[in-house]
Amino acid sequence: MAIGSGLGAQLGIVAESSYGSFSAPTRFLEFSKESLGLKKTTEQSAGVANGRLLALAARRVLTQQDVTGSIDLEVVNSGMGMLLAALMGSAGTPVQQAATAAYLQTHTLADTAGKSLVIQKGVPLTSGTVTDKTFLGCKVTSAEFSCESGGMLKSSWEFNGRTCDEGQTLATASYPSRVPFHFAQMAVKLGSFGSETAHDGVRKMNVKIERPMALDRYYAGQQGLKKEPISNGLVKISGTIETDYTSTTLDDLHTSDGSTSLVWEFIGPNIASTYDQTFRIVLPAIKIDEGPPSIDGFEVVKPSYSFTGLFDGTNLPAIHYMSTDTAV
Repeated sequence: MAIGSGLGAQLGIVAESSYGSFSAPTRFLEFSKESLGLKKTTEQSAGVANGRLLALAARRVLTQQDVTGSIDLEVVNSGMGMLLAALMGSAGTPVQQAATAAYLQTHTLADTAGKSLVIQKGVPLTSGTVTDKTFLGCKVTSAEFSCESGGMLKSSWEFNGRTCDEGQTLATASYPSRVPFHFAQMAVKLGSFGSETAHDGVRKMNVKIERPMALDRYYAGQQGLKKEPISNGLVKISGTIETDYTSTTLDDLHTSDGSTSLVWEFIGPNIASTYDQTFRIVLPAIKIDEGPPSIDGFEVVKPSYSFTGLFDGTNLPAIHYMSTDTAV
């Protein structure tokens, strides 16, 4: 029997074979908080009936279902591929590096059609019994990554799903040893694509990737459940770089509205040979939106540069993930 509080909770995920189809979770996430829940659309009959002073419960109908919410968790050195594939859209198939235990996943920006997840949440009653809430057809609508001086690399994932099934068996959770990426492993690089160099003075950074989708695909004959959401807008990539004013590089880009390639990477311990645990976001073209330095008293000047990620015409944004995982 589990502990009757959040200490006894669990989250498990698995990629769906088809939208809205159940499979038992195979990967379990260590998370800090979540807010996944079923959203109902109901209609209440207001018909006049002689002498009836209160609406009749039997005449309230459930017309549509939806799942919304988020999961916050640290970015760790294994087990992230399933989420990254659902965000970026490409397969990200692990490629073995030489004959070592290192495998590189390259998640290049692509359409997310067919990329949906089952997310099973175990919610403990105070008695210690863990109740099942299984969310089907979960699409990643956005993810934000952030890290600051002295901190870990954190992420927040927004989801939209099809329905909640409370009739499944709660999977038995297992947690392989995983270690978060953190600030001491972080580097920010700028320059021409493929030859970026380290930028000094960065204290804090975040990148957000948003995937606009048609979330209202409710059709007759579907029992109030939606069809798989499809892309219906340009991907939005944005972020902020907080720095000490160590150079004019970003300031000049703001003034000229020029573009630069941005690499934000975390290099962890060695796996084998020259291959290290890696989490890397590559944005081939960013434009600085705000951030001219300003002086506020005697302190070191600390500009904060907000930016937008764009297509450079040749290279697509990507997330590189090096781990010992042999499968996404």
